[in-house]
Parts: sequence; C-alpha cells; structure tokens
Amino acid sequence: MDIEQFTSKAPGKILRIPRDERSGNEYAFIPDPLPPSWIFSDRLWPLLVDAKQQLGILEGIGRTLPNPGILLRPLEDREAIKSSRLEGTYVTEKEFLLFELEPLESKSEADPLNRQREVFNYRKAILQGTNSTLPISLRLLREFHETLLRGVQSEDRSPGNFRNVQVAIGSSHRFVPPPPEKLAECLDSFEKYIHAEKRFDPLIECFLVHYQFETIHPFKDGNGRVGRLLLAIMLKEFCGLSKPWLYLSEFFESNREDYVQNLFRVSSQAAWDGWIEFCLLGVVQQAKDTIRRCERLQKIQKIFLEKVADSGGSIRLNSILERIFHSPFVRIADLPEKLGVTYPTAKSDVERLVEAGVLQELEGVFPKTYYAPEIYNVAYEAME
Repeated sequence: MDIEQFTSKAPGKILRIPRDERSGNEYAFIPDPLPPSWIFSDRLWPLLVDAKQQLGILEGIGRTLPNPGILLRPLEDREAIKSSRLEGTYVTEKEFLLFELEPLESKSEADPLNRQREVFNYRKAILQGTNSTLPISLRLLREFHETLLRGVQSEDRSPGNFRNVQVAIGSSHRFVPPPPEKLAECLDSFEKYIHAEKRFDPLIECFLVHYQFETIHPFKDGNGRVGRLLLAIMLKEFCGLSKPWLYLSEFFESNREDYVQNLFRVSSQAAWDGWIEFCLLGVVQQAKDTIRRCERLQKIQKIFLEKVADSGGSIRLNSILERIFHSPFVRIADLPEKLGVTYPTAKSDVERLVEAGVLQELEGVFPKTYYAPEIYNVAYEAME
C-alpha cells in the first residue's frame, strides 16, 4: 500500500504492521469511527432530492403490485448475479435460472456448478436478510457470510467467522484494511453507529456505513458481497421501504472502476462528496431502471392473461402463468407435484401456453425446459 497517496485529511490512521514478504506490505489503514467530520455539500441537495423522489415512486409502484414477486424475484436474481461478477464470479442469467430449477452440489472448485452455487447462495442470503427478525448487527452479518459460503468448494474461508489474518485488496495490494487485532475495536464502533442517532439523511447514512464496512473488511473472503447485501437491507430499513426494491450492484458492476476509486479516495483523501454523489447517481439510475422494468412486466402480464383467456383459460394455466413471472423458466417434469396434476395434464397445459405465444422451448436443454422470452428479456436483459 502506497502511503504517499494518503493525505492529512484521510479519515483514519496508517498503522505499521509486520512486513509481508510476498507483497512488501508493511502498512494498514484503520478508519476513524463514524460519523465523519464532513458537511453535506449544498451542490448535492438536488441529486439527493431526485434520488429520494425516484425511491418514493418505486415504493409506490411496489406497494400497488397485487403480486410483489413479479418485481422482487428478478431484482434479487440480478443482484445476486451482478454482485458476484464484481468478485470475479461470472454466471450468465440463463445458467443461473436453470440452476435454480435444480440446485446441485459441486464436486470441486473448478466445477462450473461451484460458481452457480455461489450466486445461488447470494440470493438465499437476500431472502435471509429480508425475512430475518434480527436487527442489522454483527451477528446478522456473520449469518450472511455463512450462507454465502455454504456448500461452496474452496480453500477454508471460515464461513461465518471474522478473519484472524491480514488481508489486502486489489491484485497489487493497493489497499490494506485493519490488522486482525484491531477488528474487534473497529467492528464494535461500526455496530454501535448503525443503531445510534444519525446526523445525515437516511439514504446518505446507508452509503457511509457501506464505505465503513468495506474499509474494515472483516472477513477473509466475501466482504464485497456481504457489504452490498448489507447495503440493500439498509436501504430498506433506513429508508422505510416496504420491500427491498432497490439494489445497486448492477450500477456498481457497470461502473466498477469508479466504484473502487471512489471508495479508495474516501480513505486516502476524505473525498466524501465524490463517493456520495456516485452512490446517489446509482440510486437514481437503478430506481428508474426498476420502474421501467416493472411497468413493462405489468403490461406483459395483462397481455398474457388475455392470451390465456382467449385460449379457453383455466385455473391451472393462470397458476403456471403466475409462476413464470417469478421465474421465466419452467419444466414439465416439475409441474405435476407443484400443481397436483398428472404428467400428461401438465404437458398439455404447457403446450397450450406455447400455442398461445407465452412459452417457447429452450433449445439444447435437458430435461425439456420452456421459457417466456418476453418476461426474460424485460426482467434480465439490459434495458435500452
């Protein structure tokens, strides 16, 4: 870590640590406890107002949805995929949706299923955070971490435990977080701040806490994913949302270098304005993106219901239709148990949805799998 990049304004202190012979590191950064000695800039007010307005619109749309899963499920899936990509775990949307139909255990770290399991675990952790009765706390973060790494084949990452070794961030070890003997002190202050009376707008507080978590880097591995998951839960809790409608990993992944640079500039120069501006821009962009997707999905739902009605309709067809808005992939083999029907009946129902223009067969996949391309494109592909 090049300590020459850290100015006198840095919100923390540089600590000399035992030299790492492999990297040459002999310094670590220990962040000051929150809140920072920073005044919210007047120039950021219009952006904050816009971000809160978009968040309010998104909350309003979400509350009026008769079935929130039409929006939440693809949001959770894309968050899991994008957040994992930031850590170098690449899984396509198609791979992930197929894995969700039949989650299998991987046999080795090189097994493609291992990557899919990591992303699948992230989505499980999202649901865990959404449904947990625990307050935001160190205990909850450890539970997130354990869920993320459960069943993943890798070298020991100590799932659910804070690290007891020194780590460094970046291939060149550009940033070195606190040494393990300083973690307890840093994390104690961190947890107390989460529950303390806040100085700033709740939206701003989310980004201050996210920075602090990533800078402390309390786990041996998985810090980025736990930190972004924490951010999503904070956005819901701090901002009074009924559901976690907003996720920012897609924005962070699309602007990866800016994300990393802005975090580092806070540590090295106390560049809070740049970090907060970046995050508020992300809120505006992702909220608008989610609003557009939701509006399009609602239109598709109305069209599909009309198509099913025109084909003669049935309670079973409507049930399948509801399922594909949660996940646009469906296998005939899974339907008999879920719908309480025979295989021939399930096959007939799917064929009717194909004839109605709702489903298409997914080529090259066994067992035979169908998908709703219109839903898939809106829910998972990049928006124009």
